[in-house]
Amino acid sequence: MKKIFVATFLIILILSACNSSTLSFSEIEYVPDNVQEKVDSNLKLQLINDGKKGYYIIFQSNGDVGTDLETQGDTVTIKFNVSNLQNDVVKQKTYYLTTDPGHDVIDVLVNGKSMPFDQVTAL
Repeated sequence: MKKIFVATFLIILILSACNSSTLSFSEIEYVPDNVQEKVDSNLKLQLINDGKKGYYIIFQSNGDVGTDLETQGDTVTIKFNVSNLQNDVVKQKTYYLTTDPGHDVIDVLVNGKSMPFDQVTAL
């Protein structure tokens, strides 16, 4: 009986791992050198594909940035909410996004308005 329980548990664990979501989005503090070399400080929004499953998203803003992530169908929407604007200070924020296989489109909204990437590159 114990062996049946353990076998059933392992099968459920394996099946749930196969269906697990890979979608994630987080700010990163350390930007790898090969990514930083591709960053153009004159651009407001950049996307750098790491050649695997992930994307570095570089956002330059002159305020505090809050983030949210939403999915609908094949689209991942990143929402940047910028507040406390300061004209003399520009901050570079770098985020790392991994998507599920069904997500083909990345859309970015800044304070509710769609913003295209200034540059899309790959490592």
